[in-house]
Amino acid sequence: MQFDPTKPVVTLTDAAALHVRQLMEQADSDVVGVRIGVKTAGCSGMQYDVQFATEQKPFEDKVEQKGVTVFIDPTAVMFLIGSEMDWQEDKFAARFVFNNPNEIARCGCGESFSVAPS
Repeated sequence: MQFDPTKPVVTLTDAAALHVRQLMEQADSDVVGVRIGVKTAGCSGMQYDVQFATEQKPFEDKVEQKGVTVFIDPTAVMFLIGSEMDWQEDKFAARFVFNNPNEIARCGCGESFSVAPS
């Protein structure tokens, strides 16, 4: 996959942006957006990590889209380039889902993923 510097690292669907805005309305007043990162976890090795952000940290990418501010943890950028963040709900679950072109495998439960070694 070729990186295009004119495009944001991550894009949001309308559903994801709407849900982030709703969460922020319910959060403490010092929340300015959400932060997306990746942590080591799960049976496939990596897990997406979405948290409230109260400020932009050094070296973070900042994506402003659909009325939402998203900060990308600098250690996660190479794993997230070209990803789309979505919000999905069904009878049994409601969660952010990432459509990530860098994934080569995902565990059966969908909680973790892996990427090709660089």
